[in-house]
Amino acid sequence: MRIPRTARDRLRTPRRLPGFLKSASVCVLIAGLLSPLSQAVAAETAGVEAAAVTDHCGSQCSDVLPPGQNGNATLAQILLNQAFGTQPAHAEDQLGPYANLATGYSGLTNSTINTFFNDASFGVPADQVASTVSPAGRSDVKIVRDKKTGVPHITGTTRYGTEFGAGYAAAEDRLWLMDVFRHVGRGQLTPFAGGAASNQGLEQQFWRSAPYTEADLQAQIDSTAANGERGQQALADANAYVAGINAYIDASDSGRYFPGEYVLTGHKDSITNAGTIAHFKLTDLVALASVIGALFGSGGGGEVNNAISLLAAQEKYGVTEGTEVWESFRERNDPEAVLTVQDGSFPYAGKPADAQGTAMPDAGSVTEEQLVYDRTGSAATSTATSSSTEATATALSSARRGMSNALVVGGEHTASGHPIAVFGPQTGYFAPQLLMLQEIQGPGLSARGASFAGLSMYVELGRGQDYSWSATTSGQDIIDTYAVELCQDDYHYLYRGTCTAMEQIEQKNAWKPTVADGTAVGSYTMRVWRTKYGPVQYRATVDGKKVAYTTLRSSYLHEADSIIGFQMLNDPDYVNSPQTFQSAVQHINYTFNWFYVDSEHTAYYNSGNNPVRATGVDAEFPVWAQPAYEWKNWNAATNTATYTPASAHPNSIDQDYYISWNNKQAKDYSTASWGDGSVHRGNLLEDRVKKLVTAGGVTRASLTKAMADAALADLRAEDVLPDLLKVVNSSTVTDATAKAAVDKLSAWVTAGGKRTETSAGSKTYADADAIRILDAWWPLLVKAEFEPGLGSDLYGAFTANLPIDETPSAAHGPTGSHAGSSFQYGWWSYVDKDIRAVLGETVQGPLAQKYCGGGSLSACRDTLISTLKEAAGRTAAQVYPGDELCSAGDQWCADSINQRTLGGIKHYNISWQNRPTYQQVVEFTSHR
Repeated sequence: MRIPRTARDRLRTPRRLPGFLKSASVCVLIAGLLSPLSQAVAAETAGVEAAAVTDHCGSQCSDVLPPGQNGNATLAQILLNQAFGTQPAHAEDQLGPYANLATGYSGLTNSTINTFFNDASFGVPADQVASTVSPAGRSDVKIVRDKKTGVPHITGTTRYGTEFGAGYAAAEDRLWLMDVFRHVGRGQLTPFAGGAASNQGLEQQFWRSAPYTEADLQAQIDSTAANGERGQQALADANAYVAGINAYIDASDSGRYFPGEYVLTGHKDSITNAGTIAHFKLTDLVALASVIGALFGSGGGGEVNNAISLLAAQEKYGVTEGTEVWESFRERNDPEAVLTVQDGSFPYAGKPADAQGTAMPDAGSVTEEQLVYDRTGSAATSTATSSSTEATATALSSARRGMSNALVVGGEHTASGHPIAVFGPQTGYFAPQLLMLQEIQGPGLSARGASFAGLSMYVELGRGQDYSWSATTSGQDIIDTYAVELCQDDYHYLYRGTCTAMEQIEQKNAWKPTVADGTAVGSYTMRVWRTKYGPVQYRATVDGKKVAYTTLRSSYLHEADSIIGFQMLNDPDYVNSPQTFQSAVQHINYTFNWFYVDSEHTAYYNSGNNPVRATGVDAEFPVWAQPAYEWKNWNAATNTATYTPASAHPNSIDQDYYISWNNKQAKDYSTASWGDGSVHRGNLLEDRVKKLVTAGGVTRASLTKAMADAALADLRAEDVLPDLLKVVNSSTVTDATAKAAVDKLSAWVTAGGKRTETSAGSKTYADADAIRILDAWWPLLVKAEFEPGLGSDLYGAFTANLPIDETPSAAHGPTGSHAGSSFQYGWWSYVDKDIRAVLGETVQGPLAQKYCGGGSLSACRDTLISTLKEAAGRTAAQVYPGDELCSAGDQWCADSINQRTLGGIKHYNISWQNRPTYQQVVEFTSHR
């Protein structure tokens, strides 16, 4: 089964049925497989009586998570879907409401919110109960599923039973997905799901960053268990959760209603039922957590690429001027950047006055560390090696998938006097979805919301009895690159003066064709060399000395630690205020922005184990692996150190409003990725929410409309194009081609600069020509504006630090195509600052030089008009060349969101929206 080429992207299964599954044979197979589907999965029960829970949301909590709750499908259901497009129950019923908001938000009212969202109240009304079961016949837990969405509502009278039920429900809804990602986390995807090049790339990407042995995974469990009473409870909860998963595996195996992907990938026989589905164990959960942490919560990296671009700048301009140019493009602390915390300063990872220990590579000496060896068969094809190259670039980049947004308004600015939040994570679009919904009620547990499949012993993003919380990826730098000096040979290094052998970690993988993935037989070995300072990622020389560059992440070997924070968030006896919420998320070492609302207060906290660096160390560049430049009190054996105190993390309580779209958190707080400048997609939220707050009387509907409006905005059209048109129109445009293009672009800006359908379901954009022109123009104008001044080498180095564009249709960049999330990474700030400077406007934190037309307004205008004419002449088929989903020239389809298949069930494309995948709309009316 083909899984993604990059972590959350390009996940797919074959588009066409294999020959033997076509026509009449499909019907025969289906007929033979239908009978097992009727077997009961658990005993019906009269119900488990538990203490009543008061819901303080007053029916004003809503959520949505496309495509649907049910992520498991039997072989019969997969065949029906592939042949006739039919969907298993609750596999797709949240996709339509989610998609319809794009054209339905303008008339939204509080009373119509649940046309596009689900009621997220606790419990299920009696007339809405679809099923009630006791998993494995237990008397201490029941799982109730509602008729509308099939979400499991788990209620237990014992803690063990509650968590057992959570594991059972997770396996009911996501067993195949959970199995895929436990194998990804171990670097063993190809033997499990098939040797497709995308599968090869995915396992390589994650195993390069977290090459864990089974002992490493177990050590994390042991460490958690040693973390006091809560650690012991987390271990007990995880054991019960795993027992629930395994109970479902056994029941579905004997009842023959397990996910059909196990048959299609050769693990089970559809006729004899031969074969096994391996039970889960605790270390599988840690492997899963390592994948999720690497995807969404590990800011940093990119120091070697930073060094390469700085050296290129210094080569062109000299050391002093080159450094100034580099810093102006880096925008470490841009004064025009949109902020989440509006007041105060939170210095972190800033530029030191006198850098110490920097280990810059000699020019041209850097080579990436080889990961894959001994390729045979299909592992040696050009497609496979290209996938490996892409995986390496993704793993080593600082351009992490930020995703997620949040809009939170304090009660003094709302119509009701209660705070309102519209927030959620953008985790991509998959079938089944990476997240799953649940409600969990039991001793010490009371929450409803979303969790990553296989880690749902606790709700990770959602609501409690009288509070709600969510997160966005923050991206502050918790990864450093060290230069270890080699000794003896290429596999020994100096560790505190002693020549020390690197540790070799290997994973040998082999695969053969299956029904799901016909990739030919192949194999390879992944080999990582580990040091005390982390895995080796590059080789180079520094001042002529041979070194290996390693990456050390503060959460390396500690992905399981965050379980304590999530446990606290689910504990109604712990979280009862903004302060206790902040205390809970301080126990989460992933780099996230956390938001909180209850009926009276709002709060924010930025989490992550931020290491205290030695004085003078510049986190932007590699440093020598010497005691003087190590993290404060760093223990190599445990990878622990002194971390910045909670008060040093951006935090706030009861600010007028908060916005976040992976933008800069606070003044003086640097993030690892580039692009926190004057134009950021966070501005799309800031401008709209600020306007609402200024007017007052904010409602759930008006805040949701602000989010939905921003979700359709083209950032370039809203915040950069007006200034570009100022330059173009600084003199009368006489060229007919240019004039026609300018008129179309101007009309689009006046109309709001949205990428939206002419009407619901039209699959045609309003202002389609203007959108096509800007999509074609942007890369042309950026190159023409900057490359002449920077030179091709430095321009190329800077584009390696920050891609120039990330449109919805772009297949390049960190999100890939058809992924929804757009406009996170790009050169919009550079263009904005440069064009404003050329226009003679005031620019805070300007670029070191003027680039467009060498600073001449007329020459800049000539550059813009010439590239605009070229762009206007490009056809839709040239701008949108087509792919496996879309024909060339289909603009709407090129932008559209695809639920990338992680299994056998496919879904339809929906119109583009730039919004969270799982999203809550909440307003609590009372408090305990």
